[in-house]
Amino acid sequence: MKTIEKFTFGSGDRFAHQGEAQLSAVLDAHKEGIAVFPVWNKSNREHTIIGSTPDDLRAEADAAVRALGWDASYYVDADHIGLKTVDGFLKGSNFFTLDVADFTGEAAEPSAIDAFVSAHQKYTGELVIPGIAAPITLSEVTLRATAEKFLLAAEEAGRIYRHIAAAKGHDFVTEVSVDETDMPQTPVELFLILAMLAQEKVPAQTIAPKFTGRFNKGVDYVGDLAQFEKEFDEDLCVLAFAIMEFGLPASLKLSVHSGSDKFSLYPIINRLLKKHDAGLHVKTAGTTWLEEVIGLAEAEDEGLAIAREVYASAHAQFDALTAPYATVIDIDRDKLPTPEEVNTWSSEQFVAALRHDQSDPRYNSNLRQLIHVGFKVAAKMGTRYTDALKAHAQGVGHHVKYNLLERHIRPIFS
Repeated sequence: MKTIEKFTFGSGDRFAHQGEAQLSAVLDAHKEGIAVFPVWNKSNREHTIIGSTPDDLRAEADAAVRALGWDASYYVDADHIGLKTVDGFLKGSNFFTLDVADFTGEAAEPSAIDAFVSAHQKYTGELVIPGIAAPITLSEVTLRATAEKFLLAAEEAGRIYRHIAAAKGHDFVTEVSVDETDMPQTPVELFLILAMLAQEKVPAQTIAPKFTGRFNKGVDYVGDLAQFEKEFDEDLCVLAFAIMEFGLPASLKLSVHSGSDKFSLYPIINRLLKKHDAGLHVKTAGTTWLEEVIGLAEAEDEGLAIAREVYASAHAQFDALTAPYATVIDIDRDKLPTPEEVNTWSSEQFVAALRHDQSDPRYNSNLRQLIHVGFKVAAKMGTRYTDALKAHAQGVGHHVKYNLLERHIRPIFS
């Protein structure tokens, strides 16, 4: 098994032009003593929209590593894959995020549920997890209900894992995603999910649970900070306990999906990582794409024209673009400027509306979220968009690097 480092940072790169800028942020972090390691991630849906392949992402990562002389570990993540989509990622990926959301809530075979309940009966009653103040009452009813909700998903994770291992051996990192469920997992549910993964012999090294609150794409967390802190703290306790109880990898750590721009959470996460001496993986998804649009808009002329056009087209295609992301965006259409208004904006006005600076009254989180899901518009521009990225590579790269290092890596991991 490839053992993952304590801190890893996943950077999405829709158009595969910012690998060096992203890695440069990690290099600077290492110079400051922040030992975070890069993970380039891209989902099958994103590849389909852009017209790229998983091997293109590997090529981008390898090229950045060569160009900057990075001589440590790095990862290429097959993001949110299942049995239907994994094969195209087998050659180029060494990190696989197993997405079993479609199987949660569907019951496994009754005999399998009975066997799991019987094997874990000893945990019913008062379950004491070190670090969690009060014992957790676990009834057989809860044990069975959790198995009915998650066991089939764990079995599917086992099938995906074994499929990958049969093709690649075991030299890869496994993440399991259970964040796309209807409700946050309780500590006891997370504990039992880990028991199920151990039973399936899935050597998960990162797990992405669902937390309380809204993790909308590209904008800050919306929810109860105190409740998040309690959940995150307890989840770290659960992982440490499950490692000992079930023989899971000692490198097992939490993963925060849609982790970009959750600025209000970073002080909490930073503090709790230190408290528990725990690891963390963060996925930043489309932050790099937004920084590209900012860099182009700042360049004026053709760059600003492209930024305006992306917004206008996204506005016109609102329903089609937002539908796949309905659970992770929250856009008030009445607060979106019209394309006609945006076409009168200066470069400064456009950048101020898009850049995630909540202290700036011109910032518009609705516009930001719409552009976040509007990368399909830029993909249809083809070489016009990518040629603009090349023409303004220095300015765009500056924004990409600054955003990752100053606004994400340092606040989370320093």
